[in-house]
Amino acid sequence: MPMRELGRTGVKVSLLGLGGYHIGLPKEEKEAVRIIHAAMDHGVNFLDNCWDYNEGESERRMGLALAGGRRQKAFLMTKLDGRTRESATQQLEQSLRRLATDVIDLVQIHEVIRPDDAERVFAAGGAIEALVAAQKAGKLRFIGFTGHKSPDIHLHMLEVAERHGFRFDTVQMPLNVMDPHYASFEKRVLPVLRAKNIGVLGMKPLGSGIILKSGAVTAVECLQYSMSLPTSVVITGCDTMGVLEQGLATAYGFQPMKQEQVVALLQRTASPGAHGKFERFKTTTDFDGTTHNPKWLDTATL
Repeated sequence: MPMRELGRTGVKVSLLGLGGYHIGLPKEEKEAVRIIHAAMDHGVNFLDNCWDYNEGESERRMGLALAGGRRQKAFLMTKLDGRTRESATQQLEQSLRRLATDVIDLVQIHEVIRPDDAERVFAAGGAIEALVAAQKAGKLRFIGFTGHKSPDIHLHMLEVAERHGFRFDTVQMPLNVMDPHYASFEKRVLPVLRAKNIGVLGMKPLGSGIILKSGAVTAVECLQYSMSLPTSVVITGCDTMGVLEQGLATAYGFQPMKQEQVVALLQRTASPGAHGKFERFKTTTDFDGTTHNPKWLDTATL
């Protein structure tokens, strides 16, 4: 499994990261545990999750899978929705219990998708206070944020953080074959993160499978493109062993795409990618959990 540096953290993480949402989808928890174990046995150490995924079931299953000494082999990440110090603190404690661990390697502010999210997070009594306090208490190691809506919102979050003298360790965002053609995180945010040596977490390489419906690319091409970018890890959801095996095979045999291959691929995706049709997380609210459940921003109630 190829390993990459996670920004300036000094940690090396697997090129392929296991998405947390899909771990909550199999009907049988033992199948979810089997997928996690298989990923780790094949070199995947980056495990993604979130406080709200599948009403906490994704975290619970991952905690179960990490028992018996596996926790020490994983770089464990989760995300919190809370925008206040109180809600973020409560959500973190719930995540720690579900994940059955005393410390989470990376905790990220989830779904930074609103223009005022940065101000809410960095306000007096905001979520950053909770994360910094938890970091000092040894409950988490690194702090980041995620979002899938707009590069403008990501850049604003970074600017507000800088004004407050804060530097994120990681940033998670969509990086895929359609992204360069519409509201591009690759073009606008990725260069900033590289300049600041912030760990880049690429997500939605297949756009939850929607990109494949364009007919312009295959799943393997999607993964290869995202892996060829200067990311620390490419996180993909795996709800079956077959999907996991596809991701593992792509990572194991990975060779960076040549420039002419990239050009050809982007030419093929230019028309379908032009208006965000296959990146619905940018253009609709379908993927906005906190939009449909605004209480998550201020409470620890699912």
